[in-house]
Amino acid sequence: MAPSQSQDNSTAALVGRLARESIRPYVGWIVAALLCMLLVAAATGASAWLMEPVINKVFVEKNKALLWPIGGAILITFLIKGLANYGQAVLMSFVGQRIITDTQHRLYAHLTGMELGFFHDSPTGNLISRFTIDINMMRAAVSNALTGVGKDFLSLIFLIGVMFYQDWVLALISVFIFPAAVLPIVRLGRRIRKVTINTQEEMGQFTTLLEQTFQGARVVKAYGMEEYEKGRVRNIAERVFGLVFKAARIRSLASPIMETLGGVAVCLVVLYGGFRVIDQSMDPGSFFSFITALLLAYEPMKRLANLNAALQEGLAGAQRLFQLLDREPVIKDAPEARPLAIGRGEIALDHVRFAYTPEQPALDGISLTAPAGKMTALVGPSGAGKSTILNLIPRFYDVDAGSLAIDGIDIRTCTLDSLRSGMALVSQEIVLFDDTIRANIAYGRMGADEDAITAAAKGAAAHEFIIELPDGYETYVGERGVKLSGGQRQRLAIARAMLRDAPILLLDEATSALDTESERQIQAALERLTRDRTTLVIAHRLSTVIDADIIHVINRGRLEESGSHAELLAKGGIYARLYALQFADDNQPKAAAVAGVAGAGE
Repeated sequence: MAPSQSQDNSTAALVGRLARESIRPYVGWIVAALLCMLLVAAATGASAWLMEPVINKVFVEKNKALLWPIGGAILITFLIKGLANYGQAVLMSFVGQRIITDTQHRLYAHLTGMELGFFHDSPTGNLISRFTIDINMMRAAVSNALTGVGKDFLSLIFLIGVMFYQDWVLALISVFIFPAAVLPIVRLGRRIRKVTINTQEEMGQFTTLLEQTFQGARVVKAYGMEEYEKGRVRNIAERVFGLVFKAARIRSLASPIMETLGGVAVCLVVLYGGFRVIDQSMDPGSFFSFITALLLAYEPMKRLANLNAALQEGLAGAQRLFQLLDREPVIKDAPEARPLAIGRGEIALDHVRFAYTPEQPALDGISLTAPAGKMTALVGPSGAGKSTILNLIPRFYDVDAGSLAIDGIDIRTCTLDSLRSGMALVSQEIVLFDDTIRANIAYGRMGADEDAITAAAKGAAAHEFIIELPDGYETYVGERGVKLSGGQRQRLAIARAMLRDAPILLLDEATSALDTESERQIQAALERLTRDRTTLVIAHRLSTVIDADIIHVINRGRLEESGSHAELLAKGGIYARLYALQFADDNQPKAAAVAGVAGAGE
């Protein structure tokens, strides 16, 4: 797996990258939202300022002439505030949802370019959590930050302006709470991000565990492991609970800090202002206008105090997303890669070495050829390296040493799209999508017409069972084809490969789950499909490869022997012993066959 690029995870760096990559495309929408927020802030400040004429002109001076104008001004102020609030909420909702959608598109496009080994090493639940939890937290961070900077900060500016307009000494007494609150709030934010990252990791593991147990429900029930799985789920759920509760405790610490500082500020204002009003050095209207502005400022102050915690939670999600987006695929097109036009389709491995892990080589300097237009079979004990060879041909993995060429061209110099478009694969692990039978077959060649799909199904001996289903070709197969039998799933996979009609055909135990009659039909279909086509077959049942043009016997990552079926039997080597084990008649002691295979592995 390719290492991720070095990443600056500071708050400033993450916010800057979010602004460049997620926010910049929607600057126009954000400016419109900020204008609405400006109106909200101005209306909030105006509502506090209007308390002065309400008290002085209406209640103290009892001026009836100003009653209606002041009342109308209050109504207009709140109407503007309501409409502007609606506008900013709608605009910010649009921006937030677009960020989610765009990031999901971007992340999925990036992951589809990753090599197969990446998915083997990355639990599915962890990847899914990036699309759901992390992206939503990132969106919340952007929305909260913009709303906080826009509506709350601007409202605070207008309200502080009213406070200074009414009495600058009282205003100075009130605003001291900001510098006093900054240091503890910043520290809380750092703790929040660390806890949030741990929580998201645990949630990814939780999702993976749920997916595994639901997909493996048959095995869980068969072995009576319900209580064991309940315990595993309980343990991880308790860990998530502990982390979420810890984050809530840390986040909630901002409230008593702001409540205490706010209480001190209000207390000092009431004491000092009260003396000023009593001494008649300040009129009641100005004082009530000041108090109103201070009380209205209290809520945006609290939201801004909590903004850092919310921002750090979102940045934790952004940090995890950027780490994934920065991870470069190991297998990708070379800078000078050219499209591969497969002609004859000869496949050649030249001293190929490959290992999934450094201490366990899967292929140890193997050289072999699959002649163009011929059927080549790979046989040998389990774990010998046969499937590894198949995985190297479409570049699911790259060779560690040596070369793998098609028509004499090293496949690492070709574009991946052109390489894989010339191949069809049927593997032991049948993958069907939760879609219709028609869609699963058409996966072999998107845009194929009805006749082509039906012909492929008939060729794979699948048409008969398909038309007997209630919805025929429109039948949904369920997740991973769970509504079909193993043989039915395998026939659909073969139909998909037949529809592909590619010059190179890769078959990994393609008939292993079929009954005798279906296998006979499939073998006949495969004979037609493989004619004049380069075919590489892996089979443990040697009866399926007796007619192969060449058989390579693989053992412990090395090529042990090659030849036709008859030639290999005549050699009396590993192949002959494997054949003796599988086809020994009643007069041939089975123990002798077993002993022969054991000797072959030595």
